[in-house]
Amino acid sequence: MLRTFIAAAFCGLALPFAAASEPLHLELGVGVIEPLPFAAPTFVAENPGAAEIAQAITQVVAADLAGTGLFREIPSSAFISGVTSFDAPVAYADWKAINAQALVTGAVAATSDGRINVKFRLFDVFSDAPLGDGLQFGGGQGDWRRIAHKVSDQIYARITGESAYFDSRVVFVSESGPKDQRLKRLAIMDYDGANVQYLTDSSTIVLAPRFSPAGDRILYTSFETGFPRIKLMDIATVTSRALAELSGNMTFAPRFSPDGGTVVFSLENGGNTDLYSMQLSSGQMTQLTNAPSIETAPSFSPDGSKIVFESDRSGNQQLYIMPATGGEPTRISFGEGRYGTPVWSPRGDMVAFTKQNAGRFHIGVMRTDGSEERLLTASFLDEGPTWAPNGRVIMFTRETPGAGGGAQLFSVDITGRNLRAVPMEGAASDPAWSPLLP
Repeated sequence: MLRTFIAAAFCGLALPFAAASEPLHLELGVGVIEPLPFAAPTFVAENPGAAEIAQAITQVVAADLAGTGLFREIPSSAFISGVTSFDAPVAYADWKAINAQALVTGAVAATSDGRINVKFRLFDVFSDAPLGDGLQFGGGQGDWRRIAHKVSDQIYARITGESAYFDSRVVFVSESGPKDQRLKRLAIMDYDGANVQYLTDSSTIVLAPRFSPAGDRILYTSFETGFPRIKLMDIATVTSRALAELSGNMTFAPRFSPDGGTVVFSLENGGNTDLYSMQLSSGQMTQLTNAPSIETAPSFSPDGSKIVFESDRSGNQQLYIMPATGGEPTRISFGEGRYGTPVWSPRGDMVAFTKQNAGRFHIGVMRTDGSEERLLTASFLDEGPTWAPNGRVIMFTRETPGAGGGAQLFSVDITGRNLRAVPMEGAASDPAWSPLLP
């Protein structure tokens, strides 16, 4: 189990900022076009058993930061001086000479009982001062990637002033086989595509996994019985059970409430599809909509008071918001084309969605009143957005055309400037981002 020491865990690592200097800060509100250059010398191995892990941790930290599009790593070939001791004074002039605005230094020690201790500092080079206190993280050697992500989270938060998202996971549908006979199974991975673990086999089709707010359970849709049924999985034990036994009815598109105690989903009954909610503790169900149209893809607001969903009640797919207890919905999408798969941002200020218009698919965002619609992507088929825990990055599925085409996971920030494929093997779809891990 990963053990984290968040308070200043070792003395003498932080000095006060110089009074006349302006602390390093990256302003995200206006959109960052020029990435901030940073240097991350390989963390110092404080004993022989730590050398390989120290190098690997440094690489992950640098990749996390550079992958945001907000930071640019200065290659080690440009370094004038190195870091051979964690406690050595910083040669600020050498880092200024290569235009490094931020400097990350660290050290790793491996213990005889199979654990590692990782400490790091962040420096504002042009202010000649540390940026915050030094921190130390401890855990088993197998936790080294999580520790690296935690270091990255701290650096990101200190420079941007916002929460980060690196120490998180993504559940998704792993796909294999030909396009017309695709085999699907649930899998989980680190946010950056590493550490893939399979949660189900490929004996039945699975769709639309969704994390609980605590990240310990997953809702998903299974075709095990021949038609869609919602199942609830405990991640620790990898055991599943049906959400409800509703003979003859299809249930799909589930989503947890922010407190994890309620599930909202679509249920087909007599050819009509409406939204329902269920209390997990009692199994009590409440019908939320009652219309001769298809209501699906519900998503709670962060405070649990409202639900955004898609409906074709106006003649084609559009987005609507209603109280979480049901009631008259308000339409929020009015642009050309069809809108679907809405997801409320963790910040509460935006809704991400899939849009289809003029033969193209897009991932977009809009304010919760429907204003300021902005399309972030465009391709043959982009769909199924999911928000990073900090509400600044969206992951989604992109599928390529043709018999040989396949699904792949991509991410994009809310400015639309940093579109990236998630590095992973094989086809994948239906991503859902977890909260930050504890």
